[in-house]
Amino acid sequence: MERANRVSKNMNKIKTIFAVFGLLAGFALSASAQTVTFTSLDGGKVDLASDKGKVIVLAIGASWLPLSKNQAVAVNKLSKKYTGRDVVFYFIATDSTAAKSKNYASDDEIRKFAQTNKLTVSILRDSDGLLSIKQYKIDQMPAFIIIGRDGKVAGAPFGGIDPDTDISTLLSKRIDGIL
Repeated sequence: MERANRVSKNMNKIKTIFAVFGLLAGFALSASAQTVTFTSLDGGKVDLASDKGKVIVLAIGASWLPLSKNQAVAVNKLSKKYTGRDVVFYFIATDSTAAKSKNYASDDEIRKFAQTNKLTVSILRDSDGLLSIKQYKIDQMPAFIIIGRDGKVAGAPFGGIDPDTDISTLLSKRIDGIL
């Protein structure tokens, strides 16, 4: 009888340990899909979690980066290709919002960049790129990030873009693999 009680107590301890690990795993998964919020040029907040269930393509650059013009071309091309499908595109401007910064750009300057490059997607601000760099582990700018329907980053960032490479082909392959 005593042995049966010890076995029962040990089983209860094991069940408790599994329950705790289950909760910790649940918290870890929810943390990996945490919300990421950027500011739109009109001052509104855009939470990427609201696009969960869709593929999200982030073109992360700055108006002062020459390669961002190539990004604009690629984003426009892909945005047109995936019209009507569950794919959302954003250009994340990492230009500083601090007027004294050497990388400063006003919202009007970013709008002018978008107009000059005929950028057709929503433009969001990430002052100095700190949120993007930390959240998506970017080591080179400009960069592209693709987020799957599950809210998790799908593959490594596309960074260090060669100006002669048609990045839209590489991005398209990854997007098609998710869809």
